[in-house]
Amino acid sequence: MGKPFGDSAAVAETLPVPSPVISWKDPKGEVMDPIGAAVDPARDDRATSWQEVRGLEDQQRRGLQRLQSKGVLWRNPRDKSAQPVVFYLSHGGDVSADGNCLFTASVKAMGAAARGSDARGLRLRTVNRFLEDLGSAGSKERKEVEEVIRHMYSPDLKGGWGVHVVQEVKLLAKKSDRVRLDSAIDELVQIGMQREMAAESIYKERCIPVNDGPIWAKYMSISGSVDDEHDIITLQYTEDGLLSVDENREGHAAAFGDDIAIECLANEFKREIFVVQAHGSDAVVDEENCVFFLPHSPRAEICDSPFFLLMKGTGWCGAGADHYEPLTAHSSFLVSPEKVAAVL
Repeated sequence: MGKPFGDSAAVAETLPVPSPVISWKDPKGEVMDPIGAAVDPARDDRATSWQEVRGLEDQQRRGLQRLQSKGVLWRNPRDKSAQPVVFYLSHGGDVSADGNCLFTASVKAMGAAARGSDARGLRLRTVNRFLEDLGSAGSKERKEVEEVIRHMYSPDLKGGWGVHVVQEVKLLAKKSDRVRLDSAIDELVQIGMQREMAAESIYKERCIPVNDGPIWAKYMSISGSVDDEHDIITLQYTEDGLLSVDENREGHAAAFGDDIAIECLANEFKREIFVVQAHGSDAVVDEENCVFFLPHSPRAEICDSPFFLLMKGTGWCGAGADHYEPLTAHSSFLVSPEKVAAVL
């Protein structure tokens, strides 16, 4: 469940108000930002104003500006002796909408902590972490994970229409098989079948459905590069039947990072990840609740501060979203829980 904005004073009573603390200090005791430079968040010239960020409605800008001016309070939930710290969140820059945005944004949000990883490298680290965790999971947990995968990528098209207008089925086609697949589709077209129906038939028969853990790992490895082993085929359906077939003939489609991938990132770096969703008027939420937090926690210990990602909301997919951007988090003295924009 996401954590919407609320009255931070309502939860302040549950938090001790310690003497002023910061999350990092240099030898001189100055406040440090995540990349090691002394920062005064109230006068940080590097912070991008939310007025300058494209693609936001006024109510989104106002909600996000509160995160930058007032900050959010966080405390390590697994260390009862840990002191709260406030993070001031500003926009970390645009990233390309090429399907790799989760990983590109995460590299930017983590800064030096990403240890030289690029988006493709971080994607592969995420997949490797998933396979390690899946290998050590019990049969019940593995079954639950694979049920989630089937629900997202190989849904039962007999149901779900009360929630979704369009449902997608993801299939993997080996790049080396594309010529044979095209020939098989052409054969059906030559005997009178419509091209789209022929493509659906051949792809469903000969391609790999994304319906279990190992196949999810193959799917999530796809970055739209010529080095990928597979191409992503997407079949779109409405309640009335097939809507479209995205054959991805150029092989540029990348696997969009999902909640499973985010949790794997949290496990890999032993950090909490907060996805900040900012919804516009089309999401049917009031302005007070248009910005909220979706937390993803690592399985084991938390060894570092959280990092934050922005997900711009769109109403058509049920208040979901389709693009990640990085948020820059500067830490500072805890003034008072009542004065922050939100308590995580």
